[in-house]
Amino acid sequence: MRSINKVIIIGNLTRDPVMKVTQSNQPVVTFGVATNRQWSTRDNQKHGSTEFHEIVAWAKLAEICDKYIRKGNLVYIEGYLKTRSWEDTSGEGKRYRTEVVVQDIIMLEKRKHDGEQDSVDQEMEAAATSGFGGGAGFGGGMGGGMSNGSTGRSSDEPPLDELDINLGGLGEAISQDNF
Repeated sequence: MRSINKVIIIGNLTRDPVMKVTQSNQPVVTFGVATNRQWSTRDNQKHGSTEFHEIVAWAKLAEICDKYIRKGNLVYIEGYLKTRSWEDTSGEGKRYRTEVVVQDIIMLEKRKHDGEQDSVDQEMEAAATSGFGGGAGFGGGMGGGMSNGSTGRSSDEPPLDELDINLGGLGEAISQDNF
């Protein structure tokens, strides 16, 4: 039986992207996005809730995110869910984090300068056609587990060097050692 793992969100960045580089020199960024939901009850009372999502982007798409998006920007993101697990370094047991791995991203806010917008469009088109998967329109990019050669990670951050890499849109899992 087939299954689907697809996420589409439109929301605002809760923090600036943080760029890291894997042991195999693959760029990866992480950032947060908040989405809001509003509804009314039968007696016309308005309610709302906010969800916070952890986002990961890879390769050229990671570089574009690092360069162009900032806290507060409104973005459209397409991707898939991936849950990572790791042993807590403080000995408190196993930890888990579910993230959205970006396959496509569109910046929904208008740019101040037309020339800047053209540059962004060209870079995103290049990322979409670079052979690392991709979605419709802008974006695309490599998705999957992370590998991080940096130190100074807090105990609630997963060890990023133990995970696989999944090429978004290709459906083929390969080992980090293959890069």
